[in-house]
Amino acid sequence: MPRGPRQSVDITLQALLAVGILAGASIGLAKPSTESAAEPHAVPPRPIGEIERLDPALDALIAPDAQVEVLADGFVWSEGPVWLPSEKSLVFSDVPENTVYRWNAAEGLSVYLRPSGRTKGTRENHEQGSNGLALDNEGRLLLCQHGDRCVGRMNAPLDQPLPQYTALISRHDGKRFNSPNDLTVHSSGSIFFTDPPYGLDGQEESPAKELPYQGVYRLDPDGEVTLLTDKLPRPNGITLSPDERTLYVAQSHKPAKIFMAYELDAGLGIKSSRLLFDANDLGAKRPGNPDGLKVDRDGNLFATGPGGVLVLSPDGKHLGTIMTGELIANCAFGDDGRTLYMTCDRYLCRVRLLTTGNGF
Repeated sequence: MPRGPRQSVDITLQALLAVGILAGASIGLAKPSTESAAEPHAVPPRPIGEIERLDPALDALIAPDAQVEVLADGFVWSEGPVWLPSEKSLVFSDVPENTVYRWNAAEGLSVYLRPSGRTKGTRENHEQGSNGLALDNEGRLLLCQHGDRCVGRMNAPLDQPLPQYTALISRHDGKRFNSPNDLTVHSSGSIFFTDPPYGLDGQEESPAKELPYQGVYRLDPDGEVTLLTDKLPRPNGITLSPDERTLYVAQSHKPAKIFMAYELDAGLGIKSSRLLFDANDLGAKRPGNPDGLKVDRDGNLFATGPGGVLVLSPDGKHLGTIMTGELIANCAFGDDGRTLYMTCDRYLCRVRLLTTGNGF
């Protein structure tokens, strides 16, 4: 997702309503920060926002007394978190700053990779860094690299990171990708990824744009890439159901803020599609677009969107929202699988859960 307009945490909801920024909205605003935001920095965990409960089923996923916390501050646009089990650490992108940061409870915040997405040549686009991150089936770090317009892999161990990369795929039908945005890995080793134009200056009108559409793709271990659909104007976040039979894709297109579910066939192609959740009404009241998403072991989705992280049942029922008062780009399960980490514009946040992330 592109960096959105920053929503200040140092003004009240009443002031926002007075100027019409959040008219009709109901979100939890962050408490004012006394920390300097000049440079990214860890902060002592402090509470922020609230959890909106729309269905009793949410109580089985998030305890009634659960508290959202801020862990770090000062980013330009934080994105793409992934938990590194071997390092007991979270890594995530600051897209415009071309940097991947690392955070853990013992050491706080540090630079993990720089550069992370534009590694050569002159700056071609305004969001030049990495965006979505993931681990492949061998535990290697994968990156959606905006500046290099490719899906890349770090050529170093996780405990000795170096900004040296292999481009796994950078073209389709001989044309450069727009700016790979997010990705998820199948147990077969295939990588599903999205390719909106957010990393291009001018986006759709950019002279650097070579493909006439925005695609959802599958990259197989043998290097073959398949276009799964070109019907979404702004495909963004992407993840798989626990049984890997359904591919979920968020669309961050302002006229059509939706989450799609695609049933996969035996060859990992799309067999059918359905609308999982229409966020347009919610998006008319609250800031933010559908973006990154993850699933728990039971198939519930934690999907960033208008107002925060929407918690959706496998059939698309909106159970509640984790709200920080900031635009939220992405999320990831970490620790023992029962912590949800969230990249929220300038912040890194977390909340403890009762459920466990898929794969833990």
